[in-house]
Amino acid sequence: MQQEFNSAESVAVRDILLRYWGHPRFREMQEDIILSVLKGNDTLALLPTGGGKSICFQVPGLALDGLTLVISPLIALMKDQVDNLEKRGIPAATIISDMNKFETELVMNKAITGQLKFLYVSPERLETQAFLANLPLMKISLLAIDEAHCVSQWGYDFRPPYLKIAKIRDLLPNIPVIALTATATPSVVIDIQDKLAFRKPCVFQKSFARENLTYYVFHEEDKLGRLVRIIQKVNGAGVVYVRNRKKTQEIADYLNSQGFRAACYHAGLDTAVRNVRQADWIADRTPIIVATNAFGMGIDKPNCRFVVHLDLPDSLEAYFQEAGRGGRDGQRAHAIVLFSNLDKQKLEDDFVKTYPEVSFIKSVYNKLGDYCKIPVGSGIGASFDFDLSEFSQSYNFPLTPTYHALRLLERQGLIAFTEDLNVPSKIWLRADRNYLYEFQVKNEKYGPFVETLLRSYGGLFTDFVKINERDLARRMKTTEEQVSLALQNLMKWEILEYIPTPNKPQVRFVHERQKTSNIQLDPNVYRKRKTAARERLDAVLNYAESTNRCRSQLLLTYFGESHSKRCGRCDYCIERNKAELSDVEFDRMIEIIKPLLQWKPTPLEEIQEALTLFSERKTVLFLQWLLDNDKIRQDANSDYIWHN
Repeated sequence: MQQEFNSAESVAVRDILLRYWGHPRFREMQEDIILSVLKGNDTLALLPTGGGKSICFQVPGLALDGLTLVISPLIALMKDQVDNLEKRGIPAATIISDMNKFETELVMNKAITGQLKFLYVSPERLETQAFLANLPLMKISLLAIDEAHCVSQWGYDFRPPYLKIAKIRDLLPNIPVIALTATATPSVVIDIQDKLAFRKPCVFQKSFARENLTYYVFHEEDKLGRLVRIIQKVNGAGVVYVRNRKKTQEIADYLNSQGFRAACYHAGLDTAVRNVRQADWIADRTPIIVATNAFGMGIDKPNCRFVVHLDLPDSLEAYFQEAGRGGRDGQRAHAIVLFSNLDKQKLEDDFVKTYPEVSFIKSVYNKLGDYCKIPVGSGIGASFDFDLSEFSQSYNFPLTPTYHALRLLERQGLIAFTEDLNVPSKIWLRADRNYLYEFQVKNEKYGPFVETLLRSYGGLFTDFVKINERDLARRMKTTEEQVSLALQNLMKWEILEYIPTPNKPQVRFVHERQKTSNIQLDPNVYRKRKTAARERLDAVLNYAESTNRCRSQLLLTYFGESHSKRCGRCDYCIERNKAELSDVEFDRMIEIIKPLLQWKPTPLEEIQEALTLFSERKTVLFLQWLLDNDKIRQDANSDYIWHN
């Protein structure tokens, strides 16, 4: 979709891009999307992974006079984008589930008083009365919906709280919406615009084709052996994706034993470790990263030469995003799936565990309230240490389905379940400078401690600031325990607010505890969502098992591009090219002999007679290709029969 725009607006947005990002020009389609937003259009942008989606709302957000409210379901990505904006001198903040009321109030006050240009929130925040009450007090000029596929019940990552977005538009009259996603099927594209109450259709869609990225699927029982050969042949940086944390370490260790430089990455690692490993990979100090799907959000490494999936993903949407991290520099890269006979059954088993029955999900929610000792009708905002194994054993729940039940309850917006134990401690000085001085005079014991805090960290009077108890203990020549105790005492005296690093995973009740009968999990709707997930799973299996179509064509057809050409380089095309036939010739030959061979066993002479338009060499190569790819077979008389 192309539109004509005022040249002055074009100059203005290019100036913003140059000033803050240092780029003299936009990528393909970015400027059209930005100018559509500035014209006041509700706009849906579909750009593949690495296509620069964030620029499409950050630039107009800076061009408009007011605050851009960004709704995103990914906490890690929100934090990453806020950090990047602040590094560029752009005031931004986020309100996420692991923040307490004081942190939330500080950020909210900044948004209301015009101290922010970007405020990132999770969709669950739209359901809280406090946020809704403050929303009209903010000067919002743009509403940005990241990961917009989450608004569709038929998308691969549906989140019910996203459905609340249309309602808040009533509180923000005449404010344009920009919705962004990397992956959406045609039906989801329509559904997104409907659920977000677009005033009129407006879609910018870049082709999902990646001409420099070649897709392969290899049926392989010795995956590690094949992985080693791939790395040796490609000779560059890459990502190896697996489905569980333990395997990341095992495979990284194996690759190191084979003489490669590899590291593992998953959400359970310490934050500092993850940051170092990410930085080492980007800088090519550790060329290979073995990771779960926790790796990749907000990471832009141009020269990633290969992405290997040792385990099948849950959907082609997820696969396309992860594979798309290869070749962002436009140079040749490879996306490879290694598929064994056991993988299909494993994926089937995982699917059953991922979608437990509605009655089981409600039982988990009910027992969670008992476990946390929360009466029905109370507990909103309350957080608790949570041991999943202990909880499951206490109520005789199977571990994996219980985990997925909690995740589904989280997506429903009822709870927040945080496994990350690597959130740093934070403090905020509630006392003003005068009161703090008086306190230090009256409490000499705490004077040096407070002075050390003030010297060590800036911004303590205006924001919650991340701290390190170990570092403070070293500076004060004491123990971490004494530092924590001192901070707790200062909090009791209302000098500061102290949020220590959690020792265990946390569960928080986003809403007061509901009666089990009141939980909005309609069995019919849930069944439809499960059916849609099953269809996505079948699409993954079809992609992995297919032997009769170009890999790129399979992916593009899934995303609604039905008239693409063969890539000529994938595993299917490599074999197909051996027939030395053009696509037109090949399709015509199939059209002629398939009905013939399906009808009866046919000798070679009769086939050649049917294919008199083609040379004998092309006919022989064609038949050999069909035999090699198990499309035809020969019977005891050497006659040909259509087999597949």
